[in-house]
Amino acid sequence: MSSIVVLISGRGSNMQALLDAGIPVAAVISNVTGAAGLAIAEQRGIATRVVPHKDYASRESFEEALAGQIDAFSPRLVALAGFMRVLGPGFVDGYRDRMLNIHPSLLPAFPGLNTHERALAEGVKLHGCTVHFVTADLDHGPIVAQAAVPVRRDDTAASLAQRVLKQEHVLYPRAVRWFLDGRLVIKRGTVNVKGNDAQFVFDDSA
Repeated sequence: MSSIVVLISGRGSNMQALLDAGIPVAAVISNVTGAAGLAIAEQRGIATRVVPHKDYASRESFEEALAGQIDAFSPRLVALAGFMRVLGPGFVDGYRDRMLNIHPSLLPAFPGLNTHERALAEGVKLHGCTVHFVTADLDHGPIVAQAAVPVRRDDTAASLAQRVLKQEHVLYPRAVRWFLDGRLVIKRGTVNVKGNDAQFVFDDSA
C-alpha cells in the first residue's frame, strides 16, 4: 500500500500541505482530543483517530495503543507533522526507516523546542527547516532535505516562524513523495535521492 499515516497534535498545517500536494493519506491520528487538524482531515474524507496520551499511565502503554491504531492502516510511511510527544526507542524501532519528521531548524542546530527564539538569540544569519528520519535520538535522525531562509535584522520569532513554515509546506510533501517513489537511499546514516532533485533549498526571496 502506498499510503501514509500522519500524526499531529494541533492545527496540522503540514498535514494539510501533504493533502494539498496529493499525498495519499490513509489516516490522521492525534494524541490531543479536538486537535484542529482532525477537522481538516475529516472534511477531506480522511479517517481520523484520537489516542489521548493523558489516558495512559505510562509512555509505553500509550505508544502500544498508538502503534495499534497506526498498524490498522498498514501504512508504508508514518509522517510526524507537529506531533508533540517524544517517542521511545521501542516505538521508533518498530518504524525504522519509515517514519519522517519535519523540524523547524537547520538540524543539527537547535533540536527540541523554541527553535526560532533560540536562532535569534544566537544571532544566526540562516534559519530554516529539516525533514529527517526519526531515530531514538531526538531530532538527530538522517537528514532527507533542508530549506533555508535568511534571518532579517528586524525579525521576531513570529515573523521568522512564518517564513520557515512556508518552506516546510513545500519541503515536506517533496520528501514524502521521494519516499513513496522509492527514491530515498540511506547509507551509513546519510540520505541520498535517486535522480537530480535538490535536497537543499535556499529561499532568497524571504
